[in-house]
Amino acid sequence: MEELYWLGEEKKEEDLWFLKLQEKKNKYLKMKSKIVALSRNEDFKNLLKKKKISNKYSTIFFGIIKNKDNKKLNISFVTRKAQIKSSVRRNRVKRILRDIMNEAVKKISINYNFSYLVIAKITMLNNEYAIIKDTLFQDFKKIK
Repeated sequence: MEELYWLGEEKKEEDLWFLKLQEKKNKYLKMKSKIVALSRNEDFKNLLKKKKISNKYSTIFFGIIKNKDNKKLNISFVTRKAQIKSSVRRNRVKRILRDIMNEAVKKISINYNFSYLVIAKITMLNNEYAIIKDTLFQDFKKIK
């Protein structure tokens, strides 16, 4: 039951709420991230056979994968359950990595032709965010 509004007639609160919800949805759709996670098991297996760079905090596997959108960054973050038992800590590490990568996309040039797999190490929990960020930035600058 739609009601037609004539000029000058006030809208109901329910309609205003719906309009605000639509505005938020449209704003969210415009803010699409350039970072996309790997989805297929084959992609993970292929990347593990490609090149890698290791540091104190993580190991980064990278390589070219077929049928990939070069406008978006394909990257996935992995924390091993055998190393980090607590799911809260594993998820914290992944959030830190995602935040660092969001900054990296804005501040340094990253090769979008490659797909990346970042495997976190347990040492990431005991160090400061700034140190981890600098180390990962250096590694991503090396990848060409």
